[in-house]
Amino acid sequence: MEQSPLTQQPRPEAFQAKIVQLYQELFKDHDHDEDLDSHYHSPTQTEGFWTEFFILKPARSSLRQILDPISASDLLHLYSSQTQQLFSRAVSALKPARPSSSASASSQTQSQNKQANALDTLSVFLVSVLGKKYTNPSSDIIEVLAGLDSVDHVFGEFVGALDGIVRGGSGNAGATSIEVRRKAVEVAMAVTAGAWGTGLGSYFIQRDMFPALMKLIQDSETTQDIVRPFTLVGLLANYNKFEFQNPYQMRLNDFVNEQTIQKIIRAVGEACLTLRGQYVAVQEDLPEGWSIAGTLSMIGLVRLNKHKKPVYDAETQKRMFSALPGKEAAVLLATYDFTHANKLFCHNLVTLPPLAKGDEPPFSSFLSITSYMLQHAHLSQRTTLYSHLNLMIIRLLIEDPVLCKRLCSSEPEHKHPVRLCRQRSPYLPHVAGDRVLATAVLDTMIDAVNHNLRRRLDVGLYTLCVGILLRLISYMSRSRSRLEYHWHELFRSLLSLIRFLTTYASDLKTLLGGQQGQLDTLLDLVVNTLALGLSSGESFLPTSAAYDDLFYKIVEMGDVLVKFRDVYGLKKRQSNSIDTLVNVSAHYKDMLASGASSSKEKLTSVQVAEVIKQGYETLSIQAKEGLDSWERFREADERGLLKKMAREAVGDVRALVGGE
Repeated sequence: MEQSPLTQQPRPEAFQAKIVQLYQELFKDHDHDEDLDSHYHSPTQTEGFWTEFFILKPARSSLRQILDPISASDLLHLYSSQTQQLFSRAVSALKPARPSSSASASSQTQSQNKQANALDTLSVFLVSVLGKKYTNPSSDIIEVLAGLDSVDHVFGEFVGALDGIVRGGSGNAGATSIEVRRKAVEVAMAVTAGAWGTGLGSYFIQRDMFPALMKLIQDSETTQDIVRPFTLVGLLANYNKFEFQNPYQMRLNDFVNEQTIQKIIRAVGEACLTLRGQYVAVQEDLPEGWSIAGTLSMIGLVRLNKHKKPVYDAETQKRMFSALPGKEAAVLLATYDFTHANKLFCHNLVTLPPLAKGDEPPFSSFLSITSYMLQHAHLSQRTTLYSHLNLMIIRLLIEDPVLCKRLCSSEPEHKHPVRLCRQRSPYLPHVAGDRVLATAVLDTMIDAVNHNLRRRLDVGLYTLCVGILLRLISYMSRSRSRLEYHWHELFRSLLSLIRFLTTYASDLKTLLGGQQGQLDTLLDLVVNTLALGLSSGESFLPTSAAYDDLFYKIVEMGDVLVKFRDVYGLKKRQSNSIDTLVNVSAHYKDMLASGASSSKEKLTSVQVAEVIKQGYETLSIQAKEGLDSWERFREADERGLLKKMAREAVGDVRALVGGE
C-alpha cells in the first residue's frame, strides 16, 4: 500500500475518494447554489485546501468526468474563477522547494511528488479545457486559464517552471526524476497542441525550451522518453515558422551534438517500427515460405497454431488502414524539420548502422513505414499528408550528392535489408536480405506510382515520387553507377502512368482545375525521366538487355505517346523532351514495318528485339540538354502543405496526451 507523504504511514484507500471530493468541491454545480457568488468564499481559496489538493494523488479519470461535461460557455462564465485558481496554484506547486543545506532526501522526494501530482492534474485539466470549442479561442482560453490581466505573469512562470523541470533541476534542490520530467513534457505538449492557433504558443517561443528538451533526450534511455520531447520540438519549430524567424528552427540548424542526434534517430527508427507493426497487424504481408505453421495447415493441424493472426475482410481492412498510421506518427514532423535544417542529422539518418546484427538500421525502418503509408495514401487525407512529409525527407536526402552516393553504394557494409509493403497487388519482385538502399528507394517510389492512380490524382504526391526517381537516376547516370535492379518494373510503371494520364486527360484537367501548373511539372518529370533513360541508359543500366527492354517498351507505346503529346500540348513547351520518345518510337516503327513487309509475316518478340539492336546504328537520340538537372527543394513552395501537416500533427498530439 502506498505511503502518505505527510504521515509516512500506509495511505488508506479513502484518500483516493478524498481527492475526488476536492474536485467536486472545486467544480460544484452552481445551479444548486442559492448565492452564485458564494463559491468565491469557499474553501477552494484557502491554503489548506490547495496544500491537500496537490499532496493527494490525482484521480485522472474522475477529474475528466467532472470537466468534460462542462461546456466552453459555462467554463468561461461560471467557472473561470475556479479554473484560474487551479491553474495558478498548480503553477506554484511546480516550483521546486527552496534549496537548503539541511534538506533531507525525504523532503526532496515530497517536493517531487508534489510536482508530479501538479503535472498529472494539469495534464488532465488542460486536455479537457483546451479541447472545448470556444467562440473566440485565443481570448477565451486566456480568460479561463489566467485572465487577461494576469496572463503574462502566470504563463511566464508556468513555462519557466516547465523548463526547469524538463531540464532536470540543479543544486541542492536535487535532480528531477526522468518520470517527472516526462510528465512536464506531456503538459507542454497538451498546451502547445491544445492552444494551437492562439497566442499562448508565443510564451514557449519567448522562453526557449530547446536546450532543456535536448538535455532530457540526452538523459533518457527509452524510446518514448526520447520521442515525446522530440515531437514537442517539432510542434514548437512549426509555430508560425513562415510568419517570423522561429528560434527552434535556428536551434535545429545549429545543433551539433552527434551523440544526442544518434539517440533521436534510433528512437525515430523504433517509432517507425511500431507504426509499421500497426499495418502488419491488419494484414500480414510477408511472402509465404516454408514454416511450421504452414506445414501444420497443409496437413490439417491448424488448431495447433495458437498464434495465428486474425484475417479481416476487405472492407474491415480498408477501414482499419484508413485510420493508420497511429498517432505516434507526429514524430515525423520533427524528423522532417531536423532533416531540412541540419546536415549532420541527415548524414546520421542515412549512415547510422543497426545496434545489433539482425536489427534494422533506422533508415531502413523509415523507408519501410514510408512504403506502407504510400500504398494506402489514397485512403485518407491524413495518410496522404504523412506520405508527402516522408517523401520530402527522402527528397532532401537524395539532393545531397554525398548522401546519394552512400545510398547507391554497393559496398557490403552499406547494404541493409528493407521490409517494403506487399499488402496490395501488383507486387514488385521480393528482395530478401541486404540490398543497396537506393534500390529500396526506387521500389518505394514505384509502389506509390502503381497504387495511387485515381481520377482525382494526387499530383503533388506523384510529382514528389517521379522527381525522386529522376534525381536518383540523374546521379547514377553522372556517376556511372550500374545497380542490379528490376529496371523493367520502373519503366513499365512510368509508361503505365503515361497511359493513365492519356486515358483520363479530360477528367484530370477538369478535376484538378487550379493545379494545372503542378500537372505540367509532373508531365515534364515523367517524360524527362524516360528520355534520360533512352539517352543515358548505358551509363547506369547494368546490362544491354535492360537497355533493349526500355526501347522495346517505348516502341510498344508509340501510339499512346503521340496521343499523350497532343492531348497535353507538350510540343508547345520547351521544358520536356517528348520528341525524343516519339522519335525513337517512330524510328523503330518504320524499321519494324519494313521488316514485316519483307518477311510477309508478323514479327516475333525475339525478332523485334533483334531489330531494336540493329536500330542503334541508325538511331540518333536528340534529347534536350539538362535532362539530368533539377531544382533544389524550397520549403516555401510547400508552405500550404506543411501548414496542413502541422495541424494534422497537432491533432495527433492532442490524441496522444488525451489518451485517445
